[in-house]
Amino acid sequence: MHMMVSRPEQWVKPMAIAGANQYTFHLEATENPGALIKDIRENGMKVGLAIKPGTTVEYLAPWANQIDMALVMTVEPGFGGQKFMEDMMPKVHWLRTQFPSLDIEVDGGVGPDTVHKCAEAGANMIVSGSAIMRSEDPRSVINLLRNVCSEAAQKRSLDR
Repeated sequence: MHMMVSRPEQWVKPMAIAGANQYTFHLEATENPGALIKDIRENGMKVGLAIKPGTTVEYLAPWANQIDMALVMTVEPGFGGQKFMEDMMPKVHWLRTQFPSLDIEVDGGVGPDTVHKCAEAGANMIVSGSAIMRSEDPRSVINLLRNVCSEAAQKRSLDR
């Protein structure tokens, strides 16, 4: 789950009790990411760490070896239907280059017209809301997104 809250520490235990298997929090929302990462692990969940568009990817880097997934927001968090911020793709590419086995997710404005840029930059996890929900054929959109990511991941593994 992706927690867009101001005090993510207070929600770890309730979410674990509710059955969450991964807890993603925003790096900007906590003063002690290390302690929060430890708490999430101690509560039996995987750790995801999100950064907003205005946060440099280097701010996330010290935590990358302690997390399961990095989330690069490609819109300002909070509401759907925003335009995809292509200028976030260098962050994704940098993370993929520095941490090749890390799951990298993008969230915001991702759909059939933008997923190729995400996958080519190195994202292997895609969040897509409006593009799916507003489609006349949501299943085909989901399949397209999945196939583009899978093909890019296969190409990356062949390039190594």
